[in-house]
This record gives sequence, C-alpha cells and structure tokens, in this order.
Amino acid sequence: MNVKTFVERPVLSAVISIVIALLGLIGLKTLPIEQYPDIAPPTVMVMTQYYGASAESVQKSVIAPLEEAINGVENMTYMTSTATNTGSAEIYVYFKQGTDPDMAAVNVQNKISSATAQLPSEVKVVGVQAFKRQTSMLQIFTVSSPDDTYDQTFLSNYININIKPELLRIQGVGQMVVLGGNYSMRIWMRPDVMAQYGLVPSDVTAALAEQNIESATGAIGENSPEAYQYTMKYKGRLQTPEEFGQIVIRSTADGEVLHLRDIADIELGEESYGFDGRQNGHHGVQCMVFQTAGSNATDVNNQIDALLANVQAHAPKGVKITQMMSTNDFLYASIHNVVKTLIEAILLVILIVLLFLQDWCSTLIPFVSIIVSLIGTFAFMVVAGFSINLITLFALVLVIGTVVDDSIVVVEAVHSRFDAGYKNPFQATVYGTKDVAVAIITSSLVFMAVFIPISFIGGTSGVFYRQFGLTMAVAVGISALNALTTCPALCALLLRPKETNIDNLRGYKRWRFRFSDKWNRGFDRLTAWYQRGAAHFVKHPWMSFLTAALGVALMVVLMNTTKTGLVPDEDLGTVMINIDTPPGSSLATTDDIMREIENRLMTIPEVAELNSTAGYGLISGESSAAGNIILKLKPWAERTRKDQAVGAVIGKVYALTADIKDATVFAMAPAQISGYGTGNALDINLEDKVGGDMHQFYNYAQQFISALNQRKEISVAFTSFNLNFPQWEVSVDAAKCQRSGITANEVLACLSGYYGGQYVSDFNRFGKVYKVQIMGDPKQRMDERSLDNTFVRLHSGEMAPLSQFVSLRRVYGADKLTRFNLYNSISVSAMPADGYSSGDAIKAVQEVAAQMLPSQYAVDYGGITREESQSSNSTTAVIFFICIVFIYLILSALYESFRLPLAIIIAVPVGLMGSFLLTKICGLENNIYLQTGVIMLIGLLSKTAILITEYASERRKAGKSLQDAAIDAAGARLRPIMMTVLTLIFGMLPMVAAMGVGANGNRSLGTGVVGGSIVGTLALLFLVPSLFVVFQHLDEKRRKNRRTE
Repeated sequence: MNVKTFVERPVLSAVISIVIALLGLIGLKTLPIEQYPDIAPPTVMVMTQYYGASAESVQKSVIAPLEEAINGVENMTYMTSTATNTGSAEIYVYFKQGTDPDMAAVNVQNKISSATAQLPSEVKVVGVQAFKRQTSMLQIFTVSSPDDTYDQTFLSNYININIKPELLRIQGVGQMVVLGGNYSMRIWMRPDVMAQYGLVPSDVTAALAEQNIESATGAIGENSPEAYQYTMKYKGRLQTPEEFGQIVIRSTADGEVLHLRDIADIELGEESYGFDGRQNGHHGVQCMVFQTAGSNATDVNNQIDALLANVQAHAPKGVKITQMMSTNDFLYASIHNVVKTLIEAILLVILIVLLFLQDWCSTLIPFVSIIVSLIGTFAFMVVAGFSINLITLFALVLVIGTVVDDSIVVVEAVHSRFDAGYKNPFQATVYGTKDVAVAIITSSLVFMAVFIPISFIGGTSGVFYRQFGLTMAVAVGISALNALTTCPALCALLLRPKETNIDNLRGYKRWRFRFSDKWNRGFDRLTAWYQRGAAHFVKHPWMSFLTAALGVALMVVLMNTTKTGLVPDEDLGTVMINIDTPPGSSLATTDDIMREIENRLMTIPEVAELNSTAGYGLISGESSAAGNIILKLKPWAERTRKDQAVGAVIGKVYALTADIKDATVFAMAPAQISGYGTGNALDINLEDKVGGDMHQFYNYAQQFISALNQRKEISVAFTSFNLNFPQWEVSVDAAKCQRSGITANEVLACLSGYYGGQYVSDFNRFGKVYKVQIMGDPKQRMDERSLDNTFVRLHSGEMAPLSQFVSLRRVYGADKLTRFNLYNSISVSAMPADGYSSGDAIKAVQEVAAQMLPSQYAVDYGGITREESQSSNSTTAVIFFICIVFIYLILSALYESFRLPLAIIIAVPVGLMGSFLLTKICGLENNIYLQTGVIMLIGLLSKTAILITEYASERRKAGKSLQDAAIDAAGARLRPIMMTVLTLIFGMLPMVAAMGVGANGNRSLGTGVVGGSIVGTLALLFLVPSLFVVFQHLDEKRRKNRRTE
C-alpha cells in the first residue's frame, strides 16, 4: 500500500486511528497507577525476641548464627541487622531487582532452619519469623481518643482485634507495626513472699504448664449400644485474672493449698509497656503499614483507606482514625498536576501550530495526531506491563511536542505543493506526502532507535529509562503511522489552496489573509537571514568543527560540575522527626521531653495533625530513650509559598527545638521512592572490618560525624548509636555456686525470671491468643539492692539471696547494636544542605571517610543512597555515548555511508550541552528526570537534522552543487523545524514554571528539554548544512575513487 491508497480510502484511514484510540482507552481503564515504577529491591525481614536479653547477648546468641546461615542466599545483595536492649532482633536481607520475593522468603526461611539448633531455648519458644516486606512505610495512621475516653491499652487492642487481622489480609501488606502493647496476662511475682514458701520462677512456670492447658478428653458412649453419646470437654486454658489466681502452686497433705494469687499479683495488662503515644495531645496509638515487594502501592493504599473508613463508621464513640501519611496523597496530587500540565501543553502546542499555519483545518490535523498517539500509547503500556506513573506521564507530556512533528511535516508538504501551483487537493496531498514519506519513516525510526540500547540497562535507573523511553518510542511510532495514513486523508478532505487575491475576501478571512501575508513575509526575511548565516558556516567549515568541539568540551565540564541526584526531593506533605533523649532515660523522662517538643511544634501554622510516640524512634528503633513525631502538613493548595514548603517546616522544627538540651532532634521528609528506607536522609553505614574495640570504633564515628557537620554540603549528620547507656555487668561466682550445690545456670534463670521476664504460656480471649508472662513485681526490683531480697533455691531446699552469688559492676554500653554485611556497624543519617544535592553530599561523605577513617574501617550505603552511589556521571556519559553510537550505526545503514551520518552526530552533543547549561543556570540537579529528557533530545535532534540532510541529498541528486543543496535544504526545512521546536518548547513551559506538588521533578525535566532544544536547534541549523557539505564531499570522493579503480 502507498500513500495514494489512504488518500483514496479516507474511511480506512479513519478506522486505523479509531482502532488505535479505542485500544488505548481500553488499556487506560486497566492500567495500574503508582508513583514510580516498581524499582525497590525485594526485602525479607527476619525477626524474633529474646526476652530480657541485652543487645550484646542478642547479637551474639541470636543474630550472629542467623546471619551466618542466611549469608549467601541466592540473589542477595546485602544484609543489615539490629539487636536492642529490649531483646528484639531484626535482620533485613535485600535482594537483586527482579528476584521473586516469595522465593526469596522461602530461601531465607530454609537457611534459618539450619541455624535453629544454635539459638537459645527462650528464642525457640518465641520462634523466628521471616516474611517479605519493604523497609519504607506505605501508610501511617493513628487510632486516638480525642476526648480521652479510652486509654492507650484499649486503643492498642482495639487495633489488634478489629483492624490488624483484616488489614494483614490485604494483598500487598507485608507487616503492620502497632506502637502499643498487646493484651497479656501479667503475673507479677512477689520475691519476698515466694522466698517464704521456698519458691522460684521455674515453679510458677511448671504450674502454668500443668494447669493452663487444653486436652482432648474423648467421648462417653461411643461405640456402644447406649441411646446417647456424650462428648467430654475440658475447661481448657484459663481466661481471666481470677481464674489464673486459682492455679495451685502447692498442696500439702493436711489440706493446705497455696494458690498463684497468694504469691503474685495478676492482671490483664500489656505485653510491652515500652510506648506512650498521643494524637494532638490526646491518647493515641501510631500504626505503620509496610508493603511487600512487587505489590502496587496505590492499590494497596486504596484498600487500606476503604478498610479504615469502614472501621471508623462502626467504631465506638470517642475513637477516631487519622491518616498521618500515605504515599497516595502525593501521587494523586502529582498526577493531577501532570494531567493539568498535559492539557496546558496540548493547548500551547495547538496555538503555535495555528500561528504558523494560520488555518484551523491545518491545525486540526496535528491535533488529531496528538490525541491518537497519546491515547494509543496506553495500549502498548498494558502489553509491556507498565503502569501509569510519574515517569510514563512525563514521557507523554514530552511526546506532545514530538508527535506533532510528523503531521506538521505532512501539512507543510501539502501547502508547499499548493504554493507551487497545485489546485487539486488530492494531487497536492499525494505528491506532497511522497516527498516527505522517506524522511518521516527514517527520522521516526532513528528517534525510536535511541531508546533501544537503554532498554537493556539494569538497576533502578534502567527501569526509569526503559519505561520512559519505550513509552515515547511507541508514541512516536504511532505518530509516524498516523502521519502516513490518517493525516494525508484529512489533508485531501480539509485543505484547499489559499486565496491569493485579497479583493475576493471579506471580514475575518480578509484579516487572516493580511496577518498571514505579514507573517509569511517576516518569516521569509528570517529564512533569508538564516540562509546567509548557514552559507557563512558552509564556506568556513572550520567554524562548525570548532563550535562542535567547544560544545562537547563545555558539556563535559557541565556534566562534572552540575550537582547530581537520583530523583529530586519533593514536598510529600509529611515531616518525620526522630528524637533521642540522654542515654539511660526512662520512658517517663522521654515522654516529658516529648510533651515539651509537641507543644512547641503545634505552633507551626503549616501543621494540620501531630502524632508523637515515646519509646520508638524512626531511626533509633525501640528504646526508652527515643521517640518520634509525625507532622502531617496542610494540603499543598494551602501551602503555596516557598516558606511553607516541607523544607521550610523542617527548618522551623530545628529552630523551635534548638534550646532543648536534653533532646537530639533529627527531622526529615519520607522516602522519595517507596521501598528505599524510612526517610530521605542519606543512609550511611560505618563498618568495622576487623571486629575491634567498640569504644575505639565509636570515637572514630564521632570524629567522622563531626567532620561531616563541618562540610558545607551537609546540613546535619547524626547517629542514634551511643555507648554511654548506663548498664550493670552481671558476674556469677561459680565457686560459691559449687559450694552451695547450685549451678550458675539456675542462678541466671532465677535472675531472668524476676528481672527479665519470661513468656511461659498462652491464653485465649476476645477470639485471639495472648501471651502469659511472668516477672518480678516492679516495686521490688527498683535498684541493685533489690538482689538482697530476691532469692534462689539451693539443692538443699534452703533459700539464698541472689546477691550471694551475683555481683554487679556499673558499666556503659549501647542500647542497640547493628551489623552491616556481617560487620559491626554504626548507622549514620545525614541531610544535604540547602543548595546541594544528595550526590554532592555523597561525595562529601566519601572525601571525609578517606581523610578520617583508618584502614580497618569502611563506609557503605543502604537504601536509595546505595543506588545513587553506584550510579555516577561516568555511567550517564556511557549511556549517552551508547545512544549516539546506536543512532550513528542506523544512519550509516540508511545512508550506506559511515561519513555522512557524522554531519548529524557531531552536532547532537552541542544540544545536550544546552540542557546541562540551563540546568546549571537554574540551580537544578542532574537527576533521572533530566537524563531521560536528554536521551529523548538525542533522538529528537537527530530526527530534526535528518530533515535537513534528507532534503539536501535529494537536491544534490537533482543536480545542484553541494553548497547550494545544503543551503536550499536549510531554508526549505526551517519552517517545519521551527514549528517542531517551538511546539516542544512551549509544551514544556508549564513544566519549567511548575509550582507546588511535584514541582522539582517538573522543573528538572522541563528545563533540561527547553535548554537542549534551544541550543540544539541553533546548532543543527547552522552546523548540519556545513557538516553535510564536508562529509558528502568526502563520500562522493570515495565513491569516485572506487569507480576509477
């Protein structure tokens, strides 16, 4: 089929476009929506609890054997672990992108099985859990009592009973963390009373094991001729404190019975008393939801929102659910903003086309091309497994100024035939389209080809490049198809030769003729001026080579000096604050400090909701000397000024808390990409490669952090690690134990039962299973002297105080210990300073590490910082180089020459220099948005240059001299090139001037494209004709020599 077929059969042409659009609309309905493509690495979390153990004990006895077993699991990239003084152990195992998260969890669980035998018996009772979940939070919500009707215990268990089970059934939810205590039957043993009866904690444990049980008791009358059969049922596990109080501890022959209530206080309490939360100053419990790898965050959030709305509708009066953070908030606001930009871009593009063509019918044809290309692309996105995300939406915004190019070229070609004297629209369309068909196909293929090599790039950047590039490539392909089918048909139906006699026109048509005449005469003068300039470069080719060389050199300089980042920091509408109080602070002390901070932060006008939790730091983890505050800011529409943005609010947080000496405050925004950590701070890990002295390691870490805080690139660097937590070192006198007929293990078990607490049994209530825990009465274990009144039973049956066998020595240590890839580590968080990017901050970290740290210590990164540190300007340069080489090879095949494509390739880097130049001037960073825009420019500039070289080749074949052919081609193609470039530039202006939500990403992409388009087009217009003459001459000379031989 040729162009004539589609002109003769306009219905066929229309059907092609309609089918493409319909497929796109169907695809649009089925495409998932998310903020970014699924790029976060699959993560498996391993967790367990060693009640009463110190961080050092947990690390040695639990984490070390588990890590040794897990290390080297298939597709693992790195591993981190944390042990705390609360007895908790957590290990995060990170896997390569593309790894099946389900298989990763199974493989980790299999590895854990091989280490179970090495774990303490107390840990085996609790069990080791392994499940897939990401490290960043999908959503944070609170359940509070605004009128303080309900306390935290009720609210926590309301969540665990009515929300958590159903929420965990949502596909894609990996874990839900409730910062509150679950119900637990607490048995507070009284050591003094127990000593009178010669009892120790193991006696209580034994009694519970004997009497708090379930039993299968069978049936009466089964397999008998009796008329009835009766099932027997044992009362089973106890449920209430009163029932537990009836447990018999001892019964003598004379009928004396000792019950559990006689030696202990029993209550339905909490499993953990380590948290104290508030919502806007009232009782409240914070809940954090984490997603699994590979799940769609938007869909999961929507299901969570629907569940919470249903729970709120049926909640008791006085219970309120408040959403503090959700990744959907920013996503929907950003998508709304991008769609608004998309509409603005379409209108601006149509305005520019109308300005050049001065004809509504001529303008309608490119408009149809834009709509068909945009909508049709959605069908491909479904087939490719893409989603509607910020990357693909930005690609569609850029496409607007690109897809209009082909239809403009067709319309211009038809008008040129009218100007040449054609009166028949059919003939003008057929011959005009034939003139440009090869150029359209060639240029479109070249533009699409630029995205082929980047589709094979792996890693986080590769996913961005692939979705952005292929989305654009398909849209351009549809545009080319539309330009050769529907556009010619519409041209034949709608376009007519312009009236050349103004006397025959009246009203609007007369005014339009005058405007068109003046516009065209002005453009003719511009064309004549341009041709003189191009002729100057043609006559002095050394100027072209010098300009190209300077452009490339300047591009290299700008690439190396422009600040870098992976994705721009956006205002997500939430501020997350980690608070550390002095080492050894009790929960009550921390809570008092938190209240003071809360009162101050509530005065910030941008804050809509405030939630605080003492006992859990977002960076510090679970600790009585840590806390966190979540600030939900007012909607973006109410925060339009720069001093109301999230960065300004963080500054206000620091200003308001600067004089609170008993608190270390670290404020940050949530992670920009879900699945890469809690916040947007740099995730730095100092490693001790030789396992040396922790105090020496800590001193070097403090010097390292102090040096970082002196760097201009770093706003604040901080670690929650501290070796100054007051502790008692326990020593057992083995000799005394032997003389008294008791083992050290029995002494430590008694000490653990009273002071550490033990999980010894279970009970059922409210349809759930809860723990039964024993522990000494808090009033009788207030200080070290309480050991004198806490007794252990000797083999003779006598009771002896623990202080007889145990000695305590005051020491200082850490409340938590971390490891990174099996090395002892200290985690450091750092925020880039204003005016500096995360890439600048990473360079500063590397420089400080090289200067400050001895050889046995090293720096490694986690989360998004790891991804960014592994990508560099050299990687970006290689990608650009591969794209340019790929285009060069395709052009060489098309032109059957290795020389002639150089006329295009040499000029392209000058345009790329323009992107980095304007980015540098505007103070923006070289991030993934800019890079995708630059890759698009490589294809677009090459496509534009082809219009000149293709036409010049035709004029040369028609017998014109090289110089005349090049200059004629430059003048003839100036108008469509200017239309293409101006439509792209004006289409990008809404992004360049973006404000509010998602503005940083918009500006990065828009500024890079506009700068590259302006400089690149100027370079192409003046350099390509000159370079064409040089390389065409060399090519012809080579062919002539061949024929001579």
